[in-house]
Amino acid sequence: MVDKRPKSLPIPASGGLSRTRYGDLGLGELARAASRGKLGATDLCHHDPMFLHDGRAILGQCGAAQTHLERQGVGAGDVFVFFGLFREEGGKPHHRIFAYLEVEEVLPLTDAPPARVEELERLGVPHAIGLHAANDTAYLGNGCTAARASDALRLTVPEGPPSLWQVPGWLRETGLSYHDRADRWREGDRLQSVARGQEFVADIGERGDAREWLAAIIAEIES
Repeated sequence: MVDKRPKSLPIPASGGLSRTRYGDLGLGELARAASRGKLGATDLCHHDPMFLHDGRAILGQCGAAQTHLERQGVGAGDVFVFFGLFREEGGKPHHRIFAYLEVEEVLPLTDAPPARVEELERLGVPHAIGLHAANDTAYLGNGCTAARASDALRLTVPEGPPSLWQVPGWLRETGLSYHDRADRWREGDRLQSVARGQEFVADIGERGDAREWLAAIIAEIES
């Protein structure tokens, strides 16, 4: 984090499927520090998810991650709440929410009209520059990143470790994909999150408490 604002570093680009460098995003020095000099401003990065200045957001997915989203029925009307591992200078690493995307369109890139793919390619969407897998898909809608690292967006409990999260009480009832083991759910609405994972899906249906939580999280990100 920089000046109490969460800064998310994209992973390095692979296979040349990128036109965005860390320096283009103003992240050159952060990439150098986080990688201990292995990366810098001139290195290409996988700029995904992408948040545009007009309030639009794009997420590309493929492979096992996209298969999981498909099997969970994720589509238009659903919301991605993005989290990552952050650390203030001198502080301890912790997980926190840093952005959201309200899905309006799901676009399978292998079957999409060429004009749509070209539009995304011009924006620099990595999955439109070149296919990463046979099921490359873009999720499009409104979204933005958080301007400040508020306590309301922190997942990790105050005493850590990073993988022990404070979660809303309703989440244990709805369930969360990849977290079926009962021993992961602790007293006091705490969750021992899995060691590795990308997309954790909760089907909240019409639950009022879950929808109120989501609305509050989006409002906090936008504040």
